[in-house]
Order: sequence, then structure tokens, then C-alpha cells
Amino acid sequence: MNSGQLAPGSQASLRESNRLRVLDALRVQGAMTQVEIAGQTGLSPATVSNMVKELDAAGAVELAPSIRNGRRAVLVSLATGNTLLAGIAFGDRDVRVAIGTGPRDVLASQRMPLPADHPADEGMERAARLVHDLVEKVGKSMPDVRAVCLGLPAPVDSVSGQVGSEGILPGWRGVAVASEMEGHLRAPVVLDNTANLAALGELKCGALQGIEHGVYIKLSYGVGAGLILGGELFRGSAGTAGEIGHLTIDENGPVCRCGNRGCLETFIGSRALLDALAPTHGALSLREVVARALDGDPGCRRVLSDAGRHLGVAVAGLVNLVNPEVIVLGGLLSRVGEVITAPMLASLERCAIPSAAASVSLRPARLDTDADVVGALAVAEERHAAAEGLTAALAAPT
Repeated sequence: MNSGQLAPGSQASLRESNRLRVLDALRVQGAMTQVEIAGQTGLSPATVSNMVKELDAAGAVELAPSIRNGRRAVLVSLATGNTLLAGIAFGDRDVRVAIGTGPRDVLASQRMPLPADHPADEGMERAARLVHDLVEKVGKSMPDVRAVCLGLPAPVDSVSGQVGSEGILPGWRGVAVASEMEGHLRAPVVLDNTANLAALGELKCGALQGIEHGVYIKLSYGVGAGLILGGELFRGSAGTAGEIGHLTIDENGPVCRCGNRGCLETFIGSRALLDALAPTHGALSLREVVARALDGDPGCRRVLSDAGRHLGVAVAGLVNLVNPEVIVLGGLLSRVGEVITAPMLASLERCAIPSAAASVSLRPARLDTDADVVGALAVAEERHAAAEGLTAALAAPT
């Protein structure tokens, strides 16, 4: 037997198993008292006490005084030093927040629903509240948050720092999002597009790892794409690269919210799908359409199949232009699998250059709906590292 391995059933093996149970509970639940850890893990209070002492001595956890049920208590949390990062991703109907020390080390996350077409101030207030709650949950304070990345499901103009289309997210039009969010959080904030962030999340921790040239496509209430070129996220000259939802596939088609006609989103966005089903199915939510399609509803499956066919036409143009190795599909609609992907691939093979179509593979997203917040943490990590590097450079003797 290798001397570095623990004998199954030995005291050392049992102690290691208990240690991992405590660490996993803290990673999932955030900061807890020892009593709460015992309740989560099923370990005895005495065992938890011993594990916490060992982990504290090893620097793996941090202890902080707190109040629980009116009594003094000690909160146990994963050791993070004094640096926290925050990722915020807005959807059309929700906001999701994660905090951690990097994209691979998420300490806590939470989702809050939002009304459609919510104003920017309401969205930012709710996001800030979630960040504060999560920071407190892991036993830290807001000054520990050193960088934040906020993603919006809209074109983001990197020059102006605002939403780059008047018709998309009208409640956010003209708002200097990063600077206003900095006022809420007292930390540096970077603004980006959620499809870009999801592509970066899959590149760092998901289905695009190791890929030099790839595309992430988010299929949800709208459709967007993030481009990975040369192993890095490509944003374009003004930050709006990847807006596949606003590629024209029929110049005589319906008017899009962006002001143009026949954009891909007018054929596969939630409004188009729900309107197509309304005469036969009544008022449905997009989640209900997905659930019914998975249950075999022929009408829902037909509408989503048609969406896949239109998507394939747009993706064929993208494949001809970028020649990616991998296309990753994520977002709510991707959960129906072959209902969308089979007609998409048929259109792709029909419309793309044969050699380009033959060299690309299709993969499901590995991070599901967490891809954009993971990518946001990656951007926040880069922002913090750049700031730390500048500080060190300024402090260095000349």
C-alpha cells in the first residue's frame, strides 16, 4: 500500500472524512456556529469541536464572534484572508449574486426574482442587498470586498459604460451602472454583458476549458453569445461583440426591440415563442414551455424545434466567420436538448461552409445557470489583481 494513502476505516481515515464534511458544509452553507455545523453534518458536537480546532490551527477556517438567538457565539467560516470578490448577473427576470475568492472558490450565492422591465435603481438596490447579506453570511464585512463585476443581458458599450442599445433594457438606459453600483457597495465595479461572462465562466471552469476558439450561446428570454478567440474573451472595439440575437436573418421580418427588422431574437426570443403558443396553450411562462416540451407536448416541441432551425441559420454565419472548435449551449432553453439542437445542427450543416461545419462540435454548458456569475468572479479577480499590481508598482522604489 502507498504510504501516502489512508487505510479505509482507520482513525486517520475517519478524521479526514470528518474534516472534509465540515469543510464541505461551510462551503455550501457559509459561516456557521459549531452547533449549526453539527446539525448540517450529523457529526457530534465534540467531533465538530475537535475538527474546528484542527482546521483553525491549520489556517483552513476563520473564527469570528457573533450573536445567535440573543447569545454570544463563534462563527466558523472558510479562510479567505481579507479579500472577497463579488459577481452579480442580471437576467430578464432575476438577479444572481455570488461571493468568493475567485471563480473556482464560491463561498456563497443567492438568487432573487425581479419584475420584467425593472428600473435600474430597483435592480441595483436588490443586488446590493444580496451582496451585503452574503458577506455577512460568511462572517466578513463589506470592506473585505475588493472588486465586483456586474453583468447585464444587453450590449454594454465599454466606451460610455452604459447599455449600448436604447431598446434593450429600457429601464437601464442612460445609467452609469458601474459608478452607481460603486456607490452602493464602496468597491470597484466592472460592467460587462452576461453572455460574455458566461463564456468566460465556461472557459475558466466549464465546457470551454482548454479551447482556443469557441463560442458560448445563451438561450433564455433573449439570445446572446460570448466569443473566445485565441483562448481569451473577445469583446470587440466597443464591447458589443457577440450580439447574435440581433443578427438579421430576415430583413422583412418582425420589428425587433433593438429597432431593426428580422433579428434572430424576433424568431426565438421568449416573446416570439409565447406568442406562437398563446392561441392553443394560453398564457404560459418560458419555464412552463420548457417543462411541457420535456414532457412531450407536441405544440411546445414544435415551437422550440422551429427556434432551433432559425438558430442554426445564425450560427452557420458565425461558424463561417469565426471557425470555432466548440459551440457551447447554455441558458433555460438549452435544457430541452435535441428538441433544439437537432434542427439547429441540420440548419448549420445546410448553411455553413462544409469544412467549417465539420470542424465544430456542440457541447452543453457545464455550469448551467451559474456560468455568468462564475465569469463575473473571474473578471473581478482580474480587476483586483490589476489594482494590486498597480499598487505594488507605485510602492516600488524608483
